Amino acid sequence: MSLQVITDSACDLPRHLLDEFNIQVLPFLIYLDGREYADGVDITPEQIFAAIRAGKVPTTAQVPLEAFLKVFSENASEGIPSLYLGFSAKLSGAFSSARLAAEEVKRAYPTAEITVVDTQGGSLGQGLIVLEAAQMAQAGIPPQEIISHVQKRVQDNVEHVFCVDDLQYLCRGGRLNPTSAFVGTLLNVKPILHMKEGWIIPVQKVRGKRLALRRIVDLVRERSLGHPEQLMAIAHADDPETAEQLKDLLQDALGYRRFLVASLGGVLGCHIGVGGVGALFVNSSYPIYDWEALR
Repeated sequence: MSLQVITDSACDLPRHLLDEFNIQVLPFLIYLDGREYADGVDITPEQIFAAIRAGKVPTTAQVPLEAFLKVFSENASEGIPSLYLGFSAKLSGAFSSARLAAEEVKRAYPTAEITVVDTQGGSLGQGLIVLEAAQMAQAGIPPQEIISHVQKRVQDNVEHVFCVDDLQYLCRGGRLNPTSAFVGTLLNVKPILHMKEGWIIPVQKVRGKRLALRRIVDLVRERSLGHPEQLMAIAHADDPETAEQLKDLLQDALGYRRFLVASLGGVLGCHIGVGGVGALFVNSSYPIYDWEALR
């Protein structure tokens, strides 16, 4: 292993992949019923979605500065380079905390190699970048080559295309005004969204889940590599049936054969609510020969 890949619990990678590729995960904090929980450690996504279904409103807080200090210091003391690949800096303060921690640890360990990268994404979009970096590290690729690759990757290459079931959660987070959310819910309108430069941006609204899924497939067709062996990630908010429907549509319409399907973790579940689904993938601006060499 050429360096230690570190991420946060917004990446939504399944535990078996985190273990297989030795990825360190720092949890966001979740507050529910007056108690503090470490996302994915003290509380599961299933518990969070159950609370949301029961009408409760869990909230989140960023990864504490102390958590970054601890992991960066431990790696520095052992001479292991650290690469933190974080949730979008536009949506969380975790990236800023990681940067502050890196500066502080470098003062204590002047030769420490600590790189902090804003993935400009979240969920399995962030997870795809993390997974690729960890695979490269496990293969013994030099740290600087991994870092350079990742920094190019986050510029334009990873797409997040998704829809949500209940506009009220976006409204609560300041994404929509209350009137728009109410009307949208009444009319069964599903907003299609994507991420650009770390921001969640509306694409359009469609009527009903079936049309929403077909629109996601259309956007994947327009933006993806179009290679049948490309890894296509699907994330869902406690809705595995809809995730399976999207997977079937992508297989039938575009011929994709490799999928990573996972539930949203707690931190994003709190802000999306129950019932969202999305496709996360490498887009057509990424040369396929590079992808083939690294997969």
